[in-house]
This record gives sequence, structure tokens and C-alpha cells, in this order.
Amino acid sequence: MAVVLDILKNDPRPPRHPEKAHRPDQQVALKKPDWIRVKAPGSKAWGETRAIVREHGLVTVCEEAGCPNIGECWEKRHATFMIMGDTCTRACAFCNVRTGLPEGLDAAEPEKIGDSVAKLGLHHVVITSVDRDDLKDGGAGHFARTIAAIRRASPGTTVEILTPDFLRKDGALETVVAARPDVFNHNLETVPSKYLTVRPGARYFHSVRLLQRVKELDPTIFTKSGIMVGLGEERNEVLQLMDDLRSADVDFLTIGQYLQPSKKHHAVMRFVPPDEFKGYETTAYAKGFLLVSATPLTRSSHHAGEDFARLQAARLAKLSPALSA
Repeated sequence: MAVVLDILKNDPRPPRHPEKAHRPDQQVALKKPDWIRVKAPGSKAWGETRAIVREHGLVTVCEEAGCPNIGECWEKRHATFMIMGDTCTRACAFCNVRTGLPEGLDAAEPEKIGDSVAKLGLHHVVITSVDRDDLKDGGAGHFARTIAAIRRASPGTTVEILTPDFLRKDGALETVVAARPDVFNHNLETVPSKYLTVRPGARYFHSVRLLQRVKELDPTIFTKSGIMVGLGEERNEVLQLMDDLRSADVDFLTIGQYLQPSKKHHAVMRFVPPDEFKGYETTAYAKGFLLVSATPLTRSSHHAGEDFARLQAARLAKLSPALSA
């Protein structure tokens, strides 16, 4: 069984998902299979990482989204920082992040993130955020300032960002790309036929175009996107999604099993077995992705540092024949 340590259970704040409170419970009819297993958090290194996060008053998606890999990642001093608060303006059916009206931005947050990255000695860091539809630029400027602060505090650290879609935020993407992250990740989350029930505030083809536009603005930036399976999608829909991402020149694809955060969230329609994930991986490589991670417990930021090194090697291997010609 996947074990998640709920360190937010005594949170005195209002309900995390007020918009879901009156929805009927989704039945948890499927028993988690044996392949959904992780190590429970609690090691000394995990505690030290948690202490640094607490010391700086930072938010991590590891905790807020109830990631099953938190024990492994924090033990290795890997954490995905979530900027611009802990409250999202969207209400996706799969997500455990708090929904509501966010507070104002913390102007000191970029420097706090930079200091934490330096203290943790991170070689690679992932920065994500809640959706901030309430901000004129969707938080793009805050992303750029955070990237700059990390560069100042820890020049040797490579920076990966996992962004919202900046829907209807003119100029926002250009601001983020100008800050030159090493990896630009934006998750499609699911196939287009499921957007209305799974990701109703987003637009599938806008997200695909966002990733394509990153490459047009700066071809040197690696692009990445991820989806969950087990939400009722069909295999042929996943294969079409791969084609859509390749048409946008996306480098890296992640595919993981959807796990239901609560009875108020979208139900797990199916637990996809490991051999089907392996089949998706093989197909994705055949379609031209530089890197693919497809396992039941794959998450966007899982093994991000190691994967960045693999991305660099894959790009170099692809370019080598052309350079020697």
C-alpha cells in the first residue's frame, strides 16, 4: 500500500476543498495492487529536509499534493518548492492542493527559496506553483524572480519549473522563458476527452501550444509534460496525446498512475499494470521523445535531477551524428 504521512491533518484553516464539500463521495471500490508500494517517511535526512522547509516558511508540493514519493525524495534532500502560496484558484478533480482565494504574494519568497536551495546543497531544483488566475501576469514575474534568486544563491544549481497554463495572461510565458530555466515543464495531466471532468478550468490545446511556444522562444530549453492514467482514458487517446506533444517538440514525457486523494476527488477507474506502463514507454521512445518515465509511481518531479542528466546526454547523443557529419 502507498503510505502518505498526513502532516496537514491538524491544520486549523478552513477546508482544503470547499467546492467539493457537497459532492457525493466517490466510491473507493478498487483495492490498491501490490505494485503501489513506497517507503514511509521518517528518516533522519527526511527530518532535516523538513526542518529547512519549516525554517523558511516554505510550501512544497510534496506535502500539499500528498505525493507518495515524499519519503524517498526528502531522504535524498530533494524537494519541489511550491511558490505563490498554498491556495489555488482552480479546482481540478484530481488535485489535493487547497482551493480558494489566495493571499498576496510574499515579496521575500524568491530569496527564501534561493537560500534554502543553497542550504540543501541542491544540484537540481524543481519550482512549481499554484494557479494564480487572480494575478495580472498569472505569477510569471514571481517565477522569473525566483529563478534569478536561485542563480544568485546557488550558481551551480540547474532549475526546472513546473508552471500553470497562464491562460489569458498575455506576455506571461515570455517573461518566464526570458529567465531561462533549464527545464520548462507544464503537465497536460490527462487526455482531452477527460478535461471537462478532470481539469475543467484548463484548455488542452492551449497547454500544447504553450509548450510549443517555449521551444519557439528558446530552443535550448528542455520541455517536459506529464499525464496520469487510470482516469478512464483509452490507450489510443494516450497515443494521440503523445503525437500532440511531439508535434510541439516536447523532449520529456512522464506517465504515472492516478491515486485518489479523498472520496471527494475523481475516482480511480483502473490501476494500470506495470507492463502497460512499459508499453507506453517503448511507444513514446519510438515517437521521438528524448526521455520517457512511465511507471505506476512516476511523478513529474520524481528523480528530476537524475533525469536532467539523462536529458542532457540524450540530446548530446542525438546531436553527435549531425556534428560529426
